[in-house]
Amino acid sequence: MTNSLSRIENLRPHALPHHQALLDGTDWASLETPFGPGAGEALPTALARILDPDPVIRSAATDDALRMVTHQNTIYQATVPVALYVAAILRHPTISADSFGHNADMPPHRPTLARLLDWLSATAYDADDECLAISEHHHGMGNLQEDREMRAFRDQRPAIFFAVHPLLGHDNTQVRDAALLAAIPLAEHPILTAHQVELAGHAHRLLATSTDRYHRDRVLNAMKAWGHHTSDLENADDISARERYARLKAQRDSWWATDGTSGYCEDPPF
Repeated sequence: MTNSLSRIENLRPHALPHHQALLDGTDWASLETPFGPGAGEALPTALARILDPDPVIRSAATDDALRMVTHQNTIYQATVPVALYVAAILRHPTISADSFGHNADMPPHRPTLARLLDWLSATAYDADDECLAISEHHHGMGNLQEDREMRAFRDQRPAIFFAVHPLLGHDNTQVRDAALLAAIPLAEHPILTAHQVELAGHAHRLLATSTDRYHRDRVLNAMKAWGHHTSDLENADDISARERYARLKAQRDSWWATDGTSGYCEDPPF
C-alpha cells in the first residue's frame, strides 16, 4: 500500500468509507495497475460511471473499470481501493434497482450487482490462503511486491465481507449465489471463520437449486474444507466432475514428478 491510501488504512476491520470518499481521497494515478504507471488515473471516472442511471453506460463502465485492475490473477496496488469502492456501492439505489427484473425494451442481462460480486469473488479467491501459500513458496515470504498487495487486500476482507453479507438473502437468485461465492473466500479471515456455519446453510440451498458447474464446485470445495461430508449433497454431475478433476490432477502430478519429460507434447489441462 502507498501513502495515497492513508485515509483508508486505519479503518476498523468492518468499516467501509463512503464510495465518494474513496474516489476523492485516493491518489489513483500513483497506484500500480496492469497497464503501467499513471494508468490508474482513469479509474475514478470509470468507477463513478458504474452508478450511471443508464443501464448501457453502467454495463460498459463495469467492464471498463474492473478490466483495469484484472490481469492474470494478480493483485495490484489499485485492487484494494477498487474492491472497497465496489463493496461500498453494493447497496447503492442504482445498483439495487438493477437487480430486480429488467427493462422490457432490453434483453435479459446479468445484474450489475451480480457482476460486481463476481469480481469481488474472483479477487478474493486470487488472494485466498492457498494462493498466498503458493506465492510465498515460490518467491519467499514477503519478498514479492504481489505478496504485499495480496496481504493488503486480505486485511480488508472483513469490511468487504460485511458489505456482501446482507446480499446472501437477496431475492434475485443470481445475486444471492454470487454473494455466497464472494463470501466463502472472504470468510477465511480469522475474525470471520465463525460465519462459515451460516455460509454452509446457504451452500446447502445453492446445491439444492443450482446446476451451475462452477458454483457447485466452489461450494462443494468449501464445504469439504470446513469439515462437512458432501456425499449426500452431490449429484451425478458432481461425481463425474470430481472424478475428472482427480484424473487431471494425477496427470499433472505425474508430469511434474518427471520434470515435464514424461512424454506429454503439451502440459496436461489444469
